Amino acid sequence: MSSNKPVDPSQTSAVAGMTIERSGDILTFTLDNAGSGNEVTGPMFDAMLGELRSEASRPRARVLRLRARGKVFCTGRERAGREVQEIRHESARIIELKRTLRASPLISVAEVQGDAFGFGFGLAIVCDFVLVAEHAALGFPEMRSGLVPAAIMAYLGEYTLPRFAFPLVLFGDPMAPQHALQIGLISQVIPAKHLAREADALVQRILDLEPAAAGRCKEFFYTTQQNFFDENCRLAIETLTVGSLTLLEKKK
Repeated sequence: MSSNKPVDPSQTSAVAGMTIERSGDILTFTLDNAGSGNEVTGPMFDAMLGELRSEASRPRARVLRLRARGKVFCTGRERAGREVQEIRHESARIIELKRTLRASPLISVAEVQGDAFGFGFGLAIVCDFVLVAEHAALGFPEMRSGLVPAAIMAYLGEYTLPRFAFPLVLFGDPMAPQHALQIGLISQVIPAKHLAREADALVQRILDLEPAAAGRCKEFFYTTQQNFFDENCRLAIETLTVGSLTLLEKKK
């Protein structure tokens, strides 16, 4: 499978700053707002949320690829609000996109080909797999302008230890991908020229899995992150029972 495979034009849509493509079992979001550092605007937020909600209610794809054109991946998001309600709406939309992405039945792969800061890095982190080009710079610079990065702190502790996480958000220093890998924020560091090829291979591995089982695996994995041990054990019994019955049915 090649990332350059032609896509049926009828399966490609665009909003200002991004394209959305469907090819078989793959849904692709491509940020294309390079003139503004691939910042995510309100229409881009709405387009991604719309597609993810559509997949949750009527699944068609199995994998989501999050990509970007240009030298940077994403340096943040548009801050258009000036009044309290506008700012509250923008803040809620940030959280809703990340929550919807992580809860999506799609298994998501972020291909970070360049620098990712603030919202952009946070968006990549909530993907199931985060592949980063070895030259990229990563970080959360919000405190340098006096803004507490609460959106990323809402879940950063689920991916790395507090001793690593707090300095990242407090000082906002950029970090190398190798450090982000060591502390658990990303999945792989890859030479830029091989990034698309490695992402293609990973997507194919996902597609080779039994579809329903892959979906249940993701759902159960993230559910257990939120629960106590006893509740997870109860859920494990139910999940194993359903999965075993499904396998038995296939053998008949």
